[in-house]
Amino acid sequence: MKSDSLNRCTGSPLLSLVMAGAVLLASSASVYAQAMPEPATHRLTHAEVMHELEELEAAGYNPSQGDDGSYPADIQAAQEKVAAKHRAERDAMMNAGQNGQAKPSP
Repeated sequence: MKSDSLNRCTGSPLLSLVMAGAVLLASSASVYAQAMPEPATHRLTHAEVMHELEELEAAGYNPSQGDDGSYPADIQAAQEKVAAKHRAERDAMMNAGQNGQAKPSP
């Protein structure tokens, strides 16, 4: 046995149409939000890749060794050294800026 208020809500064709439209609108908005493309990622230039390789080689990575069994470990160690160098440079520039000193030019 249904209550009177439920019978009134489901009995009106106009109300049913409005409710169905609201459901469709809400579901289409969520589908649209999911279909939005992610922002394009920055594609590296050849110069950027070459600079990164030079930094890795300066940190001890030797790409000419090939797969000598230490491949993942040696490049990961070089990447960590380069990251530490970049952090130190960034921290030095931030400290120089906080002290009111001129920032060194790159």
